Amino acid sequence: MAIYRFKVSFEDYDDIERDIDIKSNQTFEDLHRAIHQSTGYNAELSSSFYVSSDQWIKNEEIAFLPNQRKINNGVATMENSKLSSFIDDPHQKFYYTYNFDRPFDFHVELVKILLNEEAGKTYPCVSRSQGEAPKMAGTGIIPPIAAEVSDDFDFLNELDFQPEDAEDLEQMSDMGINTEQEIVEDEEEKDEFMDEFSDNDGYDPDDLQKDEY
Repeated sequence: MAIYRFKVSFEDYDDIERDIDIKSNQTFEDLHRAIHQSTGYNAELSSSFYVSSDQWIKNEEIAFLPNQRKINNGVATMENSKLSSFIDDPHQKFYYTYNFDRPFDFHVELVKILLNEEAGKTYPCVSRSQGEAPKMAGTGIIPPIAAEVSDDFDFLNELDFQPEDAEDLEQMSDMGINTEQEIVEDEEEKDEFMDEFSDNDGYDPDDLQKDEY
């Protein structure tokens, strides 16, 4: 029995790869499940392999848990599709999309054909693993996307705004009070006041304190 060795890599993570050995008469579902034994993902999610060109252009689809539209269109299913039926190139490629709700895309490439299975080995199996698979969205383990820091003036932060103050701000807005504008205008008036004094010859800020006494 011939053994296919597929190199499986994430499309968006070049440093994460798996080599999976699988019998030629096994199915795409067997390959699908083997991939996710190596990633730790839930295999019971709608996914598809696509027969691909060398440029990873998708052609015929082989689906797992297809929707009704795909079923009506006669899509091939993983559980009923043997690998050997879709391989006519010693470097056959498949584009693979896992979990259509929150997809990960993979490149699956046939890299070697072994003529004999290894005694005592259960197929499919992972023959090489490189890198840790990224955690799926919704697990709470994915590194968060860093928020963009804006250099623009954040008037709410300057006011030490608390979420519970939102109702007060809305009421002020309903009364026609433009809080942000008034703060800016107050600052401008202060600046103009100080500019008038600074324009006078011989002005000394300490004179104000002297006059008070």
